[in-house]
Amino acid sequence: MLSLEEAQSRAQDLVTAARRAGADAADAVYACNASTTVSVRLGALEDVERSEGEEIGLRVFIGQRSATISASDMNPATLGTLVDRAIAMAREAPEDPYAGLAPEDRLLRKRPPSLDLADAEEPEPAALRERALIAEEAARGVPGITNSEGGGAANGRSQLALATSHGFAGAYAGTSHSTWASVLAGTGAGMQRDHASHNSRHLEDMDDAEAIGVRAGQRAVARLNPVKVESGVMPVIFDPRIGSSLVGHLIGGIVGPAIARRSSFLLDSLGAALFDAGVTIIDDPLRPRGLRSRPFDGEGLPVERRALIDEGVLTGWLLDSASARQLGLEPTGHASRGGAGAPGAGVSNVHMQPGSATPGELMSDVKRGLYVTELIGMGVNGVTGDYSRGAAGFLIENGAVTQAVSEITIAGNLKDMFRALVPASDLQFRYAMNVPTIRIDGMTVAGG
Repeated sequence: MLSLEEAQSRAQDLVTAARRAGADAADAVYACNASTTVSVRLGALEDVERSEGEEIGLRVFIGQRSATISASDMNPATLGTLVDRAIAMAREAPEDPYAGLAPEDRLLRKRPPSLDLADAEEPEPAALRERALIAEEAARGVPGITNSEGGGAANGRSQLALATSHGFAGAYAGTSHSTWASVLAGTGAGMQRDHASHNSRHLEDMDDAEAIGVRAGQRAVARLNPVKVESGVMPVIFDPRIGSSLVGHLIGGIVGPAIARRSSFLLDSLGAALFDAGVTIIDDPLRPRGLRSRPFDGEGLPVERRALIDEGVLTGWLLDSASARQLGLEPTGHASRGGAGAPGAGVSNVHMQPGSATPGELMSDVKRGLYVTELIGMGVNGVTGDYSRGAAGFLIENGAVTQAVSEITIAGNLKDMFRALVPASDLQFRYAMNVPTIRIDGMTVAGG
């Protein structure tokens, strides 16, 4: 794997070559990654996989025309052809008045902060195998578990470098560690499956493998013997591991490209109170060891911690440079970039700040409701906000979680759901997007 300096130099060299070939402006992004994954099943080694790859993407501008092209072959002759093709494509592309690099006066100029994203420790495959075996064995050891889909462990390292023709050059690296297990409980048609996993930047932050396995086993056993639920309108409480999907729908509705296309259910909601005043949602790209932390965005702009929802109010859109120009606004440092295609817009580490009630207190007055632990399907309309998804979880009766339920559908409209949303106090930072337990009253539930 290249050093950060070599990765940055490779991107800069491609931009220089594009300018020399006739591009008015250009940027290049270089990404490389290497990972090792070990999986086991029923106590035996099942697979060991090692993958390595690198890609470089070049975007060139000829006036208001642009083209983007990428390659995974780093041979100098191939990169020379890449430049020529990009220039030729740009000359034939239609004009786009909003295309262009990020504003030069807004580029990150100072030294980016150290976010501690790269772990020096790189476990050997034998250590990964041992961790996978411990996780699966712990899961299979839970009474009621009858079979296994396997356990696994992995680690990886990635690097990204970005260079632009108007003065930005930067690079950063990150590592990842993960452990998981997936098991089945029961027999025949009554069999139920569930899993558990954990991911971290540094190995020392990883959950104990045995704890991950036990969690997977307990979750599967708890789902045995599900009952049917009568259809009706009732409170729905979302487990933290799936409640983050609600924030994901919010993000999809406030990214600049969706607003510029006028294809968002939140189109006229800027500055509006979408949630109760007790709800604040933060995007923090500078969180040390965060799973999506980054020192700069996909166009070389600085990034910062920002409240997307501040005491219930939508504070602004998430803008890359192109969508910002189209809307007559300034980019917000939310550009995201892959090797192929123009930048889009997205978030980094997002969390919903906790409320004051514990999960138990949140459901204490629920006479009959649902505690949802799994969502199925993608029945969400990003233009209207209509929401309908398959779900599984547990019945809530008289303030307590009781029997497992499955084959149900929960429905509503995202705007109504946001207004009714109440967060509990149990926020933990375990994923790239983190929420506490969430309660939403007035959802329509259809039984199987």
